[in-house]
Amino acid sequence: MAMASGDGVGQAAMKAGMHRNTAARHRSRGLLPSDRAEPRTYRTRPDPFQEEWPDLEAMLRDAPGLEAKTLFADLRARKPGLFRDGHLRTLQRRVKLWRAAHGPEKVPFFPQEHRPGEAAQTDFTWATELAITIRGEPYRHMLCHFVLPFSNFGWVTPCRSESIAALFEGVQAGLWELGGCPEFSQSDHSTAATHRLGSGRRGFNDDYLRLVAHYGMKARTTGVGEKEQNGDVEALNGALKRDLEQQLLLRGGRDFESHLEYRTWLAVALRRRNALREPRLSQERAVLGVLPSTRLPSYTELTVRVGQGATVSVRGHVYSVPPRLMDERVTVRVHETRIEVLFGTVVEIDVERLHGKGGHGINYRHVIGGLMRKPGAFRRYRYRDALFPTQTFRRAYERLTADRSEWPADIEYLRIVNLAATTMECDVEAALDALLAAGTCPSLDLVRARVAPATPAAPLLEAPVVDLKTYDSLIESASGGVACVRP
Repeated sequence: MAMASGDGVGQAAMKAGMHRNTAARHRSRGLLPSDRAEPRTYRTRPDPFQEEWPDLEAMLRDAPGLEAKTLFADLRARKPGLFRDGHLRTLQRRVKLWRAAHGPEKVPFFPQEHRPGEAAQTDFTWATELAITIRGEPYRHMLCHFVLPFSNFGWVTPCRSESIAALFEGVQAGLWELGGCPEFSQSDHSTAATHRLGSGRRGFNDDYLRLVAHYGMKARTTGVGEKEQNGDVEALNGALKRDLEQQLLLRGGRDFESHLEYRTWLAVALRRRNALREPRLSQERAVLGVLPSTRLPSYTELTVRVGQGATVSVRGHVYSVPPRLMDERVTVRVHETRIEVLFGTVVEIDVERLHGKGGHGINYRHVIGGLMRKPGAFRRYRYRDALFPTQTFRRAYERLTADRSEWPADIEYLRIVNLAATTMECDVEAALDALLAAGTCPSLDLVRARVAPATPAAPLLEAPVVDLKTYDSLIESASGGVACVRP
């Protein structure tokens, strides 16, 4: 093109980035380089695996799963100094070509056509990468992901494990948000939905069958080891978490005041995401079955006795309850993420469920009254850490023990904690902070003086002067204009 516009061979070669002689040769032949290109049938350098390839091929035929990197490492160990690091890539290409020509058959992927309202897929995925915290504490949790493949409608509920309680809550939350029931409820072979039968096959748990039957659905699962059959929800797990990551960046923080605030934020983010699927979602909803009138309970119910320490033991953990319930039998509802304790039909406590083993959830408000009567039990109380609601309280106790002997320090500190239990903990904490910052040893009187509410002054009200003539006019109008005569 440069030569056609009047440039000489030298200038045209320089513009094309080639030597002048090369340009002259192409000009004399009258063909472009691309027109003369022919497939190369020869090697540009000797094959370094020429002698070893028959043995390597035999090894691949015996064990097709062998990787080129493994074969290369074995070669270098048997014949040191013969091969360089750069030869690995050559062997990898050779093995790849051999697999394509002689390797085992591969299973192709068969794209499926989804029908509206046919099935809902459920899967569990870890949400660790979202780095959520509750009041500054890391919240390690999973998401139970409920998806309709046709429209990609999705809903999630936070949980701590792949339990049947988490599955109950996740499936039901998705169905009620969706507003209807598909024909099938599909899950993989998680222990929440299935268990191993004596025949060696995996069947559905009775609880899971009860769940799908309650909603008029049929249970369906993937083949063992065939997770791609649950591929839509598996693929959407990553997309969901990427979207939530973006929403967290817009929020400007990952810390939440409570689990309820986190779940509320999740619901808003999911509804915004589902709004983009509305056209196909409308087709889904048109063919969904009707929801039943009630949900199934997603908890396990236990009956336990309250011990002498005003505590109950639930699944290897200890929880405190109001001391008036000591020696009584209470009902405990074990949810996936929380514990409810009921006395009769009244919910006495509703707290976050502990996971693992050997934990304790002690509310200092439940035990401070007893410790005020028995202050000597405080110093060696097994759950004494619960009596330090925040680090400020701990610092206050350390200051008290530094300025006083053990017994007076314990009594004074318990009085301060009792004040926090009977008023506002945040006000007591602020008072302790101010005293410690000023270098003052805290005491009940000093703290109380800062948190005591101001006594409102009684307003001065003037007694109104009553004009009786007003009543006379009312009576006159009611009697048709006839005035009443006073005696």
